[in-house]
Amino acid sequence: MRIVFLDRGTIGPSVELNRPSFDHEWIEYDQTAPDQVAERLADADIAISNKVPIRRDSIEACPKLKMIAIPATGYDAFDLDACRERGIVVSNVRGYAVNTVPEHTFALILALRRSIVGYRQDVIDGEWQKAGQFCFFNHPIKDLSGSKIGIVGEGVLGQGVATLARAFGMEVMFAAHKGVEGLGPLYTPWEQVLETADVITLHSPLMPATKDMIAEPEFRKMKQKPLLVNCSRGGLVHEGDLVKALDEGWISGAGFDVVTSEPPAADNPLLKVLDRPNVIVTPHVAWASEEAMQTLWNQVRDHLENFARGEPSNDVT
Repeated sequence: MRIVFLDRGTIGPSVELNRPSFDHEWIEYDQTAPDQVAERLADADIAISNKVPIRRDSIEACPKLKMIAIPATGYDAFDLDACRERGIVVSNVRGYAVNTVPEHTFALILALRRSIVGYRQDVIDGEWQKAGQFCFFNHPIKDLSGSKIGIVGEGVLGQGVATLARAFGMEVMFAAHKGVEGLGPLYTPWEQVLETADVITLHSPLMPATKDMIAEPEFRKMKQKPLLVNCSRGGLVHEGDLVKALDEGWISGAGFDVVTSEPPAADNPLLKVLDRPNVIVTPHVAWASEEAMQTLWNQVRDHLENFARGEPSNDVT
């Protein structure tokens, strides 16, 4: 079989790419532009793609293609209808980020809650030397213990965040789905979470029902001026309204690992506030601990092996 990896550069260089044991030809590219997909997959039996879209036109131009392996959980970049019609297996990976995303989430929360970014910059700028005493108080510092965290998304990542939050002595609230009632005792009403949480963190998928689920109307209801953290998907928060919320003081800070378009376009509003001490934006790396990436790749390899044995796994079609 010919295996073509379209975007090897999306997996860290420290990860050992264990290849499948069956006889195969291996071709990899660091990056692939959309207009190169059909050409590069022309003779491929298996495609590996993290974020390079494989749409109907490319699928129709690749008659030998039998499998797409995705080294990620999301599969919106792939035309599942076209794959289903052709009988192409599409396998994703799951559960690899159970530690890395919650830990990154709390790295952002702690850095913002204790004003680490601001104080670090003050030291660099010589403010400590000017203080005339052993410490100074240029930025607010608040404990997590006794505060409330609202978690949007009750899956494995949301549950992982809840475990860490309880260890810090926080009161955990799982937000009911926006506009949905009667979900059961696990959930706190959506409006109540907006109004009472000191920290709100997002761990839900991006779909029509969740796009821009936090925008100006929601920000205006945040009475506690919470930190807002998003290590899930760009597009869950209206970015222009987020900047307005920061300007108006409706929230106390923002920690984002994702934006609507990645890398961010030049006109992304968040780029204008990156120098603020209460804003942290990281380049979609919450998932990318070395341990998580190796676990992810091991799953990809297993899916290739299973497919070759005629036992496809994690087929999302």
